[in-house]
Amino acid sequence: MPGLIGKKIGMTSVFGADGKNLPCTVIEAGPCVVTQVRTVEKDGYAAVQLAYDETTEKHVSKALKGHFEKAGSAPMRKLVEFEADFGKDLKAGDTLTVADIFTEDVAFVDVVGTSKGKGFQGVVHRHGFAGVGGKTHGQHNRLRHPGSMGASSWPSRVFPGMRMAGHMGNERVKVFNLQVLKVIPENNLVVVKGSVPGAKGSYLILEA
Repeated sequence: MPGLIGKKIGMTSVFGADGKNLPCTVIEAGPCVVTQVRTVEKDGYAAVQLAYDETTEKHVSKALKGHFEKAGSAPMRKLVEFEADFGKDLKAGDTLTVADIFTEDVAFVDVVGTSKGKGFQGVVHRHGFAGVGGKTHGQHNRLRHPGSMGASSWPSRVFPGMRMAGHMGNERVKVFNLQVLKVIPENNLVVVKGSVPGAKGSYLILEA
């Protein structure tokens, strides 16, 4: 499955062919350097390892420094492996750009990112609960509480999977079949319809 590593620039809107104003996300995709090509014979599976976002040597470990030097690449911040459907003709040190992946026949793309972290949230925010109810009958401090959890003398415990307060966000999220509205190769930009997970500047994985 061909793909690229990118970074979320932000959201805007464009006018479609029918005159409708479409919300869209601008993604900087690549250029990505091939740092390793895995083969079934040597590694047991076929994949292409790509690196993105150049950094300085002091920000990588000695092991990664040697890994990048072996590939003839500068140190990079992000490493991702892709299935090797498109890796037969690639070798370490090659560079992949938007123009190599997003050709005219690529109309849709899957985007993987890490959602925004919301911290510890209650059931109203996290699960859309309505709360216990009005302020009458002594319910002044129960407005956003979860209410009964259903356990009595049996089973005397809370069942696993019960929707409760807890950590929200900061999870790996994959959005499928986002329409590619525009590709700007000279600026390494891809414009997709709709929103993608993550904050501005966060890393994304694009799978064509």
